[in-house]
Amino acid sequence: MSSAPPVRRTDKLMSGEDAQRLLARGRCARVATVGADGAPYVTPLLYVWMDGEILMHNSAAPGHFRANVDAATRVCLVVDEPGEVFDYGRFECDVSIAHASVVVHGIIRIVYDRALKQKFCDALMAKYHGRDVGRPKGFYPRLDHITVYAVAPARITAKETKLPAVADQWPARDGTKTPDAVAPSPPRSQSASGSPEKA
Repeated sequence: MSSAPPVRRTDKLMSGEDAQRLLARGRCARVATVGADGAPYVTPLLYVWMDGEILMHNSAAPGHFRANVDAATRVCLVVDEPGEVFDYGRFECDVSIAHASVVVHGIIRIVYDRALKQKFCDALMAKYHGRDVGRPKGFYPRLDHITVYAVAPARITAKETKLPAVADQWPARDGTKTPDAVAPSPPRSQSASGSPEKA
């Protein structure tokens, strides 16, 4: 696993417990793999955080993702959660968005154990569907038609930008990052002849 550079924004770091909570509730994992030719490839997948690993699936038919996993087992994935956009300063660029993200570096493996594949499917249905509509529970006739993958995290980092209270947003509070900047004056309007109009 590559060594990580020092974290620059330590003020945005999430605790390990908060990172795991985000992993548990996140909707999509974007998984980065690398092919035998060195080309990166990112795949969005539904997933579950279960027993300290991230489990996901796709078709058992051979494809780009599986070829990359066969070529290199080191992966990186991100789970993110966007929030509200807010203003913090007096210029148009003084805007941010509340958000949280978890980045996981780890090793991916194929899950062959049918009991674990079944457990994954149960957890996946509970997470994304969660309703009882009268269909048979725990019966997956296409279990052999999917490949289940598990990522064992080697490193997890998580950051968040929290939505400030209204009293801490602009215009109630001016938090511009360039307080000495001066906006240019608006251009003077032109007359029909092209000459500046007199005030």
